[in-house]
Amino acid sequence: MHDAGGVEETVEAVVEFALQAVDCQYAGVALYAKGGQPEVPAVTDSTVAEIYRFQMDGEAGPLVECMRSQASVLVPDTTSELRWPEWAKKVLELGVRSVLDVPLRTAAGTVGVLGLYSVEPDAFGPDAEAIAHILARHASVAVATARREQNLNLAVDARKLVGQAMGILMERYGLDGDRAFLVLKRYSQQTNTKLHDVARELIDTRSLPRS
Repeated sequence: MHDAGGVEETVEAVVEFALQAVDCQYAGVALYAKGGQPEVPAVTDSTVAEIYRFQMDGEAGPLVECMRSQASVLVPDTTSELRWPEWAKKVLELGVRSVLDVPLRTAAGTVGVLGLYSVEPDAFGPDAEAIAHILARHASVAVATARREQNLNLAVDARKLVGQAMGILMERYGLDGDRAFLVLKRYSQQTNTKLHDVARELIDTRSLPRS
């Protein structure tokens, strides 16, 4: 997990390892995203993707509860689950009998949820839960590190774009660096466009976006 190349690769490694470490048929990871709507970057089967979509659309289910409470949520048997009857009915139709959702936490906060699914009832006993928590701890650090590196890379790329766009303006209009940056900033504000997007359009089209 820690050797994966990026966020998607790291999460894919997490869910694949989960199938080996815990006796279950499906696994998935949902990550916190800006705006509150979770991302579902990796699942081992379309069944999990469908379960996640159903919960996020209805805003109810163990995944939602795990994200809200930042505590593990266990569903021993979907045939007798009373907390989320509509969710339980849907999941049972997909052949899933037991579910374990474990938060992915770091010292800085919760980054997401690891979901484990079994076609057998009472599949997640104390040993399975302990393994899931150990896996979640490693996964949390790996995902948080991959996200941080991705954000740093994006920031570096954005600075490069802005620098290239400033160079074009300086060469074309004889501006110094400060004035070239102010031009980009003004167009960004006038068009309600992110600064790096303004820079990218200038590089691609050799013209600024219309205000």
